[in-house]
Amino acid sequence: MSEGTAGKIVAGTPAFRRANVAVFSCGFSIFAILYCPQPILPLLTQEFGITPAESSLAVSLPCITLAIAMLFASSLSEVFGRKPLMLGALALSSILTLALYWADSWTQILWLRALAGITLSGAPAVTLAYLGDEMAPKAVAPAVGLYVGGSAIGGMAGRLASAAISDAGSWRVSMALIAAAGFVSLLVFWRTMPPSRYFTASKASVSVLVRSMFGLFAERTIVLLVVAGFFGLGSFMTLFNYLGFRLQQAPFELSQATAGLVFLAYPIGSVGSAFFGAQAARYGRGPVLIFCACCLFVALAMMMPDSLISITCGLALLTFSFFGAHAICSGWAPAATPHSKAQASSLYLLLYYVGGGVAGSVGGIFWAWQGWVGVAMFCGTLMLGILSVGIALNRTAQAR
Repeated sequence: MSEGTAGKIVAGTPAFRRANVAVFSCGFSIFAILYCPQPILPLLTQEFGITPAESSLAVSLPCITLAIAMLFASSLSEVFGRKPLMLGALALSSILTLALYWADSWTQILWLRALAGITLSGAPAVTLAYLGDEMAPKAVAPAVGLYVGGSAIGGMAGRLASAAISDAGSWRVSMALIAAAGFVSLLVFWRTMPPSRYFTASKASVSVLVRSMFGLFAERTIVLLVVAGFFGLGSFMTLFNYLGFRLQQAPFELSQATAGLVFLAYPIGSVGSAFFGAQAARYGRGPVLIFCACCLFVALAMMMPDSLISITCGLALLTFSFFGAHAICSGWAPAATPHSKAQASSLYLLLYYVGGGVAGSVGGIFWAWQGWVGVAMFCGTLMLGILSVGIALNRTAQAR
């Protein structure tokens, strides 16, 4: 097997293909579990007598706990290795998702979702760090693109399954089936992920890990990237959280399953991540990130009219552009520092998921205030932040 002159995994080799299968299955499972309650938020408001903003906690809370726990998980991976933490994350999160079948109160659901976020934390940043350790430089961007693509397809599959099965029978059954899919992904990951060859364990020194984490705040590029992540997932999750409420009200009045079909836009995200990843390699990350931000504004404008065609086209462009921006930023963070790559990834993802969790619930206030117009105003402000950060990142890159 040819692994390249430096011994790292290069594109086109069997090891590269096995690693891509593994990270794709990992991304699929993580995001199927993380976002599966999103299309059934209207059902949860009815069953438990809660507001739309409160129901959004089923998605926002695990995002926040995942983000916080990821700081510790990435540090632990520097000591114990990447693969053990990723395996544990997939196993425990699947078990907690299965437990939702028996939950009989809103409090129990929130506890299970919060714990699922903590267990999932062992995968996202660690996966990106694994790719940075083991892949040859030119193989990292395609591999990250496939990981993000698996995330997009997993997010779509989890949402579609929960919407369709909930409409036909029970949302609890849909949670059980998504948990079963998580166990299948665990087996695929375990069998296909190549062992770490270039990982060097660090001593379990909390003080060193804390210093290296805070040292990342001195790097302007990383600070700008984490801000972009906060605004990015914040706007994306808010739009998807409340689009279901909009489509089930007048003038659309769609059923649960039909409204859930909007998540068919997610495979476009995998195309967007691969496409913009390739463009970033050709034209530079900064200019392509700015272009992605501009596309987000166009997508938001297309989603304003009460037209299913316009909303669908806008949603497709939104998904295409958002996953492109995320692929650029998530790959940029570990590349921006020669050390503590897992911590750089976790810092980016910390603000990324906190942004999604906080903005996803705060958007409920704007929904209660002005409906979809209020949500659009809120998300447009966040998108303006992405554009501003993209311009600043491009200037920083040019200066270097």
